Amino acid sequence: MLKYLTLISFFFLLFNLSAQEDTTEQLRIFLDCDVCDSTFLRQNLGNVQFVRDQGLSDVHLFFVTQRNGSGGRSYDVDFIGKGDFDDINYKLSFSTDSNMTGDDVRRRILENLKLGLVRFWIENGTTTEVFVNVPSPANEVEKVEEKDPWNFWVFRLGASGFFDGQESNKGGRLNLSVSARRVTAKNKFSFRASFNENKSTFTFDGEDIVAVNNRKSINISDVISINDHWSYGLFGNIGTSTFNNYDLFWRLRPAIEYNFFKYEDSAEKQLILSYRNGLVYNDYTERSVFGEDEETLFQHSFLFGGSFRQEWGNINGEASFDQYLHDTELQSFGFFLGANIRVFKGFNFNVSGNYRITRDQINLPAGDVSLEELLLQQQQLQSGYNYFVSLGFSYQFGSIYNSIVNPRFNF
Repeated sequence: MLKYLTLISFFFLLFNLSAQEDTTEQLRIFLDCDVCDSTFLRQNLGNVQFVRDQGLSDVHLFFVTQRNGSGGRSYDVDFIGKGDFDDINYKLSFSTDSNMTGDDVRRRILENLKLGLVRFWIENGTTTEVFVNVPSPANEVEKVEEKDPWNFWVFRLGASGFFDGQESNKGGRLNLSVSARRVTAKNKFSFRASFNENKSTFTFDGEDIVAVNNRKSINISDVISINDHWSYGLFGNIGTSTFNNYDLFWRLRPAIEYNFFKYEDSAEKQLILSYRNGLVYNDYTERSVFGEDEETLFQHSFLFGGSFRQEWGNINGEASFDQYLHDTELQSFGFFLGANIRVFKGFNFNVSGNYRITRDQINLPAGDVSLEELLLQQQQLQSGYNYFVSLGFSYQFGSIYNSIVNPRFNF
């Protein structure tokens, strides 16, 4: 009996080794994309094996994306050859728009990946099941540049509501918005109007306690390109906020920005320095801590920030400074850092954090905050600083292949 079991185990092991050997003949690819439907791609992209780490791959598919003017995304995909394919490196670019469904987007990504992998399949000698379709000369239609009837304008309407409750309390949120954007290489214009209201009702000892916070705002910005590194713009907004003690506020600030890298490389790297200076008007709901019912002030701000996305991961951070010019003691400093770094095979480290020193809360109402206002968060509180920190890591090991998809009990 033991002999038969040993023989069966031997043939089973031989079969598995043979199957694994056949599997590894396929092109091994590592998908490095934060916005892709990886499940769909594993189910529909054949003639490849997906692996879990770039160091185990024949091809590293490195995606860099940015929002484009139509509300979709612009994709730059680097096809980076590894090992025997080290000499093959090139980029493929394509775009999506806001009218495309999620299925349209993932199919466009799939078709472009197929196109980009053809050269690797040829080099790998696995082209038996690969077919390329191109139009014949007789069926080719003369290309005519299409005129955009909307002249690059994109409009959006939005509304959402959320309501919940228990026997002793109930609440709801309502959000309404309308926006218009026009983005070209030379100019970026944006308009957005919004209304947000949170209402909570608490029943205690037969009485209802109602808390309402609402904010209405209109934001307008217009940015003009000067050259590959310089831009200037005008930023304005107007609105009201019960939480921030504003019956009315408006801001109008021109700005200038310098990018140490070219703007055309912004998807992969940016390092910018910007400056804004302008007017701030506040009409307070309650008299402020400085005894003002309304005031018009000058405020300026600096921002120095950068972002980098490379094969080893991505990192972004910024430092900012805001100051009122009538009293230079009224100022705030902010610092942010976020990174996701691939340290070694299978091990990723991520960190993000923000710290802000606030010495410019001129909008705070005078007088003490009641316990009711504190618990219901009806009013902004004085604070010398605020922060958040997030740290984490992940380590994955085991089989290098991850092409199989099993959707059972995913609901």
